[in-house]
Amino acid sequence: MSPEFAFWIALALKMAVTAGFVVAASMVAEKSGPAIGAMIATLPIAAAPSYVFLALDHDAAFLASSALGSLSANAVTGIFALVYVVVAQRQPLVVSLLAALAVWFALALSLSVVNWTIVSVVAFNVLIYATCIPLVMRYCHVVMPRVGRLWYDMPLRAGMVACLVAVVVGTSTKVGPSITGLLAVFPIVLTSLMLIFQPRIGGPATAALLANTMWGLAGFSTALVVLHLAAIAFGTWPAYALSLATSMIWNFIVWRVRRGLALRAAR
Repeated sequence: MSPEFAFWIALALKMAVTAGFVVAASMVAEKSGPAIGAMIATLPIAAAPSYVFLALDHDAAFLASSALGSLSANAVTGIFALVYVVVAQRQPLVVSLLAALAVWFALALSLSVVNWTIVSVVAFNVLIYATCIPLVMRYCHVVMPRVGRLWYDMPLRAGMVACLVAVVVGTSTKVGPSITGLLAVFPIVLTSLMLIFQPRIGGPATAALLANTMWGLAGFSTALVVLHLAAIAFGTWPAYALSLATSMIWNFIVWRVRRGLALRAAR
């Protein structure tokens, strides 16, 4: 497969998958609330095309090394979500989103030069999520208001997300492999949900959706750890399958536990 052809196929796949995924997650969040919407939004389907094409072009050792970089960037995504959740309580979309993006890019670029090991990057993730999860819990329980849907609503959401994916992927081809590795796990889905929801339902309700993603983001970090270790032990495709399974099982368990706690509290 030529590099140019692979790029266009990957771009089209990422645009279609991410757009459909975000639209589905937003519809579920509107009907079922932020907790379930967040569990869907943090599944790694949006990042999966990047890893598929990475696996096609490189060996297992390269995949394992890439997972370390993705782990550090995913920890930064936890901080990104925390900043948005806090700022969106009082500020409009432009301020909230720009603050979160500025923090993500500043930290991700700074950490890209660190020579991570699996031990150090796991410790970093544990520190970040052990700090961020308690801080956002107070923002998780806002009721999602119902908003009327116009005929152009779904096409507009899908087109907006697809354009955002195209910008990120197109930029990644011009900035070198280090930045490309960061952009592979850029929080496209979370950014898209901010753009979709805050103008419709306001900052606090959108922040509740983002606050609920914290446990799912921690699960994605766990899946990346599995990807790194399994790529070394079993090879590329078994590692890829185990990583996806880890993320899905993690989110299902989180949903079941939180549902059980909610039912107990209602009795």
